[in-house]
Amino acid sequence: MPGSPPRPSTDHRPTPTRSLRRLAATVATVALAAGALLTIASTAQAAPPTLVGVQSGRCLDVRDNSTTAGAAIQIWDCNGVAGQGWTLTSAGELRTQDGTRCLDAFEWGTTAGTALISWSCTGSENQRFAWGANRSLVHPRSGLCLDVTGARTANGTAVALWTCNGRTNQQWTAAGTTPTPTPTGGTGTPPAAYPGPGAVTGSIGAHDPTVVKRSDGTYLVATTGRGIPLKTSRDRTSWSAAGSAFPNGTPWTSQHTTGDVWAPDLTYRDGQYWLYYSASSFGTSSSGIYLATSPSGDAGTWTNRGLVVSTTASSGYNAIDPDLVTDAQGRVWMSFGSFWSGIKLIEIDPATGLRSGTALHSIASRSAGIEAPDIVRRGGYYYQFVSFDACCKGAQSTYRVAVGRSTSITGPYVDRNGTRMTSGGGTEVLAGRGSIHGPGHSAVLADTDGDVLFYHYYTDSGASQLGINRLGWDAAGWPYVS
Repeated sequence: MPGSPPRPSTDHRPTPTRSLRRLAATVATVALAAGALLTIASTAQAAPPTLVGVQSGRCLDVRDNSTTAGAAIQIWDCNGVAGQGWTLTSAGELRTQDGTRCLDAFEWGTTAGTALISWSCTGSENQRFAWGANRSLVHPRSGLCLDVTGARTANGTAVALWTCNGRTNQQWTAAGTTPTPTPTGGTGTPPAAYPGPGAVTGSIGAHDPTVVKRSDGTYLVATTGRGIPLKTSRDRTSWSAAGSAFPNGTPWTSQHTTGDVWAPDLTYRDGQYWLYYSASSFGTSSSGIYLATSPSGDAGTWTNRGLVVSTTASSGYNAIDPDLVTDAQGRVWMSFGSFWSGIKLIEIDPATGLRSGTALHSIASRSAGIEAPDIVRRGGYYYQFVSFDACCKGAQSTYRVAVGRSTSITGPYVDRNGTRMTSGGGTEVLAGRGSIHGPGHSAVLADTDGDVLFYHYYTDSGASQLGINRLGWDAAGWPYVS
């Protein structure tokens, strides 16, 4: 671009290319997967929305809030500066700095790793973007997605173009468009009856499954058992045993159990796999939740990072069934709980993975039994999935999955009828039928082909098995299994 300011050097500088693919059609109208349409503000006073990374909880940001053409794009704590406001125009431009700059693929790059910068708006294809599947932002000219480099979550992490893979470091939501968000509705219709679990083969015995999708496209599942058993799959159908996280056991949990460790929760943050898990004995609240990390997630590579939270017989709640979630402001939280006074929420230090502060929020309770929370951020809402009733009785189990939602991570969460989950509310998502007994302890995975619900259930023989179903969303923004 003759006469334009020089563009900066970058760690993600692509190889120049002259022969470039073009899309057969351009996108004229783009619906936000996060549930809001980004359009040009109708008044000068209306602040443009921010784009928040689902994995990091941090905002898409022009480095140093610079208005200079060529400024790098990164993630940073949301702070309301002009360089974090983004407006998607009808032409597909992502404008920032009060509309004076556009998101731009460095040097017209179309290869994975191409850096993103802020540049003078030119109206070129190089500056056009569109919402894609799974809340992704796609660069139509290259077919690549906005990607937080290395799936890291730290302030200052670069954002570049990368092969679309559906992982949470490529998912974005719009914040600040309305005080109360409109639920992100789907186009699906719930089936008349609960469908059966999807077909699975191989190593399918499971209890309390949690799942993460790795960068190589494989799925890693962890379950309750001695040393936390692991399973892997390339297609969500054929599963193989993959050893255990702790082949030599977990002697550091002896104050809470000498047996199996329970109810793990897997996430990936800052280049490490994080594994929270519970140590307890059935029917007691003398329990603890622990953290381990691994660079690969493979068996035997996990390092104990210590006790996160514990309870005693007099606590009135139970420290098992952990679930980690990052809110729209980038704060990290853990929900947990089983029976007693229900589901609790504490804040987590994102640097250590351990508890931050002493605040304890009550977000769900039920006299007939509630446990196994899993909080999912979708659009402007947090959806809290829980399991009701009795687990662990084989074919006599009455476990079932219910859900409520809130505009705040700390609640109040309400069901479809408006009943608070702290008052026993919860809209049923999945229950037993036929030879499927006690489905529960669910985990939602945002995969490349849509949301997927993992859970366990019992067969007629009383064996616990891995259950997998697609998760649909109706027009009112409520989930259902399909």
